[in-house]
Amino acid sequence: MQLDHIAVAGATLEEATGAVESALGVTMQPGGRHDVFGTHNRLLGLDGGLYLEAIAIDPAEPRPERPRWFDLDRFDGPARLTNWICRTDDLDETLTALPGAGVPVDLRRGELRWQMAVPQDGRLPFDNLHPALIAWQVERRAWIWLVAKAQSEAFDDVLEAMLLRQSGEVGRYPSSVQSFANRAKNAADMTRRLEAENLLLLEDGNPG
Repeated sequence: MQLDHIAVAGATLEEATGAVESALGVTMQPGGRHDVFGTHNRLLGLDGGLYLEAIAIDPAEPRPERPRWFDLDRFDGPARLTNWICRTDDLDETLTALPGAGVPVDLRRGELRWQMAVPQDGRLPFDNLHPALIAWQVERRAWIWLVAKAQSEAFDDVLEAMLLRQSGEVGRYPSSVQSFANRAKNAADMTRRLEAENLLLLEDGNPG
């Protein structure tokens, strides 16, 4: 089990994002929506493949049938660091040792698929201080930043599909992948460059 990312929650996404950007002096990247929980986020890549997530209830989404993750239904007050999320290769096995983390929930956004352990009431043990558990499900584990569509206009459809297929969550290794993206000619060239820098890992590989 390894630290995957940390979350800053807010009453609105604008508040959560503003708290991060004000504290760190950087601009967060676009994230996405989580239909199952009615939330949305923005992201910021950090060193070592970690990333920071600003998250809040999405007012455009209907209230979900189950309590929202990270105890967001009861969130109140200023935006703040609320949760740390740990990555595991086998969520079921990890939950046998940490059953309080919740039950697996299947999630998907585009080509990206993952599982998250979420308690039935949405609130993690120890007053929500227990680590949340996540398990990424990708064809090849590549903890890299997915180049934003606004910056990928020069890429062909094959390269864009490859990036979607081989990426983990947006927010990893931003500067490295941006640099590769500026030079890559096609999907094969991007793959070769990522493998050469050990950013693209085979299914049975481990981070180098």
